[in-house]
Amino acid sequence: MKAYVFPGQGAQFTGMGKDLYEKSAVAKALFERANEILGFRITDIMFDGTAEELKETKVTQPAVFLHSVILAKTLEDFNPEMVAGHSLGEFSALVANGALSFEDGLQLVAKRALAMQKACEIAPSTMAAVLNLDDTIVEDICASIDGVVVPANYNCPGQLVISGAYHAVELACEKMKEAGAKRALLLPVGGAFHSPMMEPAREELAAAIEATTFSTPSCPVYQNVTASAVSDAEEIKRNLIVQLTAPVKWTQSVQQMIADGATSFTEVGPGKVLVGLVNKINKEAATFSA
Repeated sequence: MKAYVFPGQGAQFTGMGKDLYEKSAVAKALFERANEILGFRITDIMFDGTAEELKETKVTQPAVFLHSVILAKTLEDFNPEMVAGHSLGEFSALVANGALSFEDGLQLVAKRALAMQKACEIAPSTMAAVLNLDDTIVEDICASIDGVVVPANYNCPGQLVISGAYHAVELACEKMKEAGAKRALLLPVGGAFHSPMMEPAREELAAAIEATTFSTPSCPVYQNVTASAVSDAEEIKRNLIVQLTAPVKWTQSVQQMIADGATSFTEVGPGKVLVGLVNKINKEAATFSA
C-alpha cells in the first residue's frame, strides 16, 4: 500500500515552490488563489525572500502547507492509500486525502500560525531535542520536573523532542544528560509547541475547526494524537483540535502504518526530513521524495 507523508514547520527553504509555479498552470493558479486568501503575496517571500523572512510565523506554516499540497495536486500518479503529516503536515495530509478543501485548509493553517505565535508570547517557553535516551526515561524525567515540560515529538527511536516552560526544559536537559543522553539540546524555536502552554492557541483554533466543514476522506489519515487510522470526519476534527497541546506520535504512526500494510512512503513537500525518520523507524521501508 502506498503511504504519503507531509512535513511540518522547519522544512522551509528559500525558493521553495518556484519551479512548480513556473512549470504548472494548475500550481500557478493555486498559488495565486493562496495570495488572495492570505491577503499578501506569500509567493514573493517563498520564491525570492530571505531565510529570515521565511521564518516569520505568518509565512512559515502556510508556505510549507502550500508547497506540500500544490505538489501533491501536480503529481501524475498521486493515489494515496494512507496519509500522515508531522504536526502542521497533518493539515496538508487532510487536504491531500479530501477531508479538507484547499481554501479551508489554508485558512486554518494561517489561523493556527497566528494563534501559536500569540501563545508563544505569553510566557518564555522552548523545546529541546533529546538523543539516544529511551522514551520511558525521557517521560519519567519530564514527570519529575517541577514546572511544565512534556514529550512533544516522538520522531524516531532515540530522538524525542521535549517542550515546555524555558527553565523546566533547561532543567530537564541537565537531568537527561546525567541519565546518559548523547545530547539534550535547546532548539531555536519561538515557543513550546505540543505542550500545555499551547492551550490558548488550541482554544482559538478549536473554534475555527468547529466552524469548518470536513468531508469523509478518500483514504485513512494516521493522526498525530492517536497514531492510528482515522476516516470519520468528526473524529478527525476532534483529534486535530487536541493536536496543539498533545505530543506528535510520529514513530508510533509510522509503525502502525507498516503494520496496516504500508509498503512505501513518499514524502510530499519541502525537504526530506520525514524520509530520514521513516528509515530510522524501519530500515526495510521503501522511501521516496516527491
